[in-house]
Amino acid sequence: MIRRVDYQMCVDMLEKVHENPYGLPRRVRQANVSRLLEALGHPERGLRGMLVVGTNGKGSTCALAVSAVAATGAQAGSMPSPHLQEPRERIRIDGVPIPRAEYAAAFSEVWETIERYGLPVLAQGVFAATAAVHFRRAGVALTVAEAGVGGSRAAAAELGLDVKVVTGIGLDHTRLLGTTLTQITQAKVAAAQDGDHVVLGRLGPEAATAAERVLKQRAGLSVWRMDHEIHYTARTAGDHGPATLVDVSTPRAVHRDLPCPLSGAHQHHNLALAIAAVDAMAERGHIRQPDGERLRSRLAATRWPGRLELIQTRLDNWTGRILLEGATNPQGVATVAPEILAHAHGDGRPGPPVLLFASMHDKDAPGMLAPLPSHWPLVLTRTRAPQAASPAALHTQLAPSRRGPCLTAEDTPSALHRAAELAGPGGLIVVFGSLRLVGESRTALGLQPV
Repeated sequence: MIRRVDYQMCVDMLEKVHENPYGLPRRVRQANVSRLLEALGHPERGLRGMLVVGTNGKGSTCALAVSAVAATGAQAGSMPSPHLQEPRERIRIDGVPIPRAEYAAAFSEVWETIERYGLPVLAQGVFAATAAVHFRRAGVALTVAEAGVGGSRAAAAELGLDVKVVTGIGLDHTRLLGTTLTQITQAKVAAAQDGDHVVLGRLGPEAATAAERVLKQRAGLSVWRMDHEIHYTARTAGDHGPATLVDVSTPRAVHRDLPCPLSGAHQHHNLALAIAAVDAMAERGHIRQPDGERLRSRLAATRWPGRLELIQTRLDNWTGRILLEGATNPQGVATVAPEILAHAHGDGRPGPPVLLFASMHDKDAPGMLAPLPSHWPLVLTRTRAPQAASPAALHTQLAPSRRGPCLTAEDTPSALHRAAELAGPGGLIVVFGSLRLVGESRTALGLQPV
């Protein structure tokens, strides 16, 4: 008999999983994921689709891919990672988070199995198993999954999806994956298995060499690489304000005039990857080839919260704009910095924006702050994540050359109020450094999960 739990109990149990109450090594909890899926009756065996790995751009690529799949008439389940506000955001059907009651029902089945067979797993394992169970219950077979940390060691890799997408490689999660681009690339690209179709994003020379070395160890692969088998061009068009249209070509098809509604030039690359992955799924017979007009319509409606998400808001007596950005490593911030600067310069106010920053304790905080002007005021805070760095610890890491005022706040709501005081009426606050910070900010501002 499955012990039913309500949604809040799911949230509380997941917090305990993060705390690792039994003190088990990570490798043991990783190994238990496959055993958990077996004990659940292998819900993953009914799934087909794509797994996205990489350092940055995974979530956006998945969101665009889900829109493209919807253009074929197929129903798609998706598994973004991490969530911003609620765990149920990690299980979506056609891009929409499942209801709390449905999440709790699938979670109950997973948790009862963990307890019955004594199979402690990482939180990522709980998320992946819960998604697989829900998709089995809902009769959804096509899946767009985002890997958490790593590639072959990510819990989502246990789902056996045969189209693998690598968005790009950078130095992040070095404590778990290695301290060089070669080591990190090997860890991520190792998700590819014999017979897979691999879609490679734009990689630097060291990462490209390491990826090629891993893929040579696999048999029967199909490999499409950005700027080789995959090409794209982007241009500005539109009679009613600027819009970006992207042409994408793959070995299977040429797609013209695709709208890219997500902000930033880096999203054109993510759109091309998503289209190439959808073409790869069509090549494998998982879906039909999307119709051009329907594809354009679905892509135009794509939204992905927390990535250069601009909000005009009122916070108590303050009215202004808040830009939410989920970049969590130096290369991610460097990529979006031109967009942040464009918002700052278009503000029309003499004062600078205010940066609101938090990060995990193992992240390169100075590297993330470096791409933005050092004279901009800064508010340091911490999230409720167990691995969050304290404001005091972040303050000690600030570069000596930093010139702007720096304040600290103990939690996200108080940090937002401090930032609003610094920004002044009509000002701009830039929230970045941690997806958990972005999620807590959305909740504090009264925004619902999307």
